Amino acid sequence: MNLEQLRRAGVSDRRVRRLCGPGGPWRRLHPGVVLLRNTAPTRQQLLQAALVRYGPGVVITGADALRAHGVKCPVESEIRLLVPHHCRVVADEGVRLARTARLPEPVQVDGLPFAPPARATLDMARSEPDPDRIRYLLTLPLYWGLCDRRELLAELEAGSQRGTAVVRKVLRRLDEGPIQAHGLAARVLDLVPVPPPSWDQTICDRRGRRLGEADTWWDELGLAWQYRCTPGVGSGFSHLALAATGIVLVRCTVGQLRQVPQEVARELAKAYGAASRTPRPKVRAFPQRPMGDAA
Repeated sequence: MNLEQLRRAGVSDRRVRRLCGPGGPWRRLHPGVVLLRNTAPTRQQLLQAALVRYGPGVVITGADALRAHGVKCPVESEIRLLVPHHCRVVADEGVRLARTARLPEPVQVDGLPFAPPARATLDMARSEPDPDRIRYLLTLPLYWGLCDRRELLAELEAGSQRGTAVVRKVLRRLDEGPIQAHGLAARVLDLVPVPPPSWDQTICDRRGRRLGEADTWWDELGLAWQYRCTPGVGSGFSHLALAATGIVLVRCTVGQLRQVPQEVARELAKAYGAASRTPRPKVRAFPQRPMGDAA
């Protein structure tokens, strides 16, 4: 609540100072912004307080915006705000302001204005010096299916070019297909009551001869899931070699992950039950490549 609202309610500035003082029941979050309790504020309260402090037209960006869009990522120590370029307010502690002539159309979530996913991602990536960290940030909206690489590139081109050289280089080299597929598969697994699997495994027989690959693998049961299969014929025969060993194998396409996740989840649950009732095949699994960055 701001001071003007408190004054209209009959609370004087002097009384506010006393109530926000040591041992008082209220807490001052920003100049002119008061929390009407003295407990540690939640992140939502901090976001609301920042909007009250900096006025209308401000948009929340960065990790807070991605979290509002459903991304499971850590919060940043500072709240990132986009403010109109003519605004000359000074950032308070815990707030990072970015003045811009390109304020995005905000997405309202729980009554708060957030930047769209591509803009929120690039606002973080532009200020990050570490290429590995930049790559991780750029994978987040791809992994969670919020936008694609083309949208990120378009947003990058439309904005300020300052500090974008490394971001542009990392983004152009990014292979979005495996990242998006992995994210879709992870969300299907959220629908299935099974233990966490291993990802991207090469399956070999007891002599170490390669039989094929499993995008997802439950080693204790010998259950494999291939979710990047090509529709129709001509997609290779490694699945036949895997099935011949007694491995319980589920196969689907990325399109099915996106369009019928509930059906894929039911097939996985049935396969897990079948694998738990059969002897484990005599095979070994080895990591094929690192798991998706945003997992």
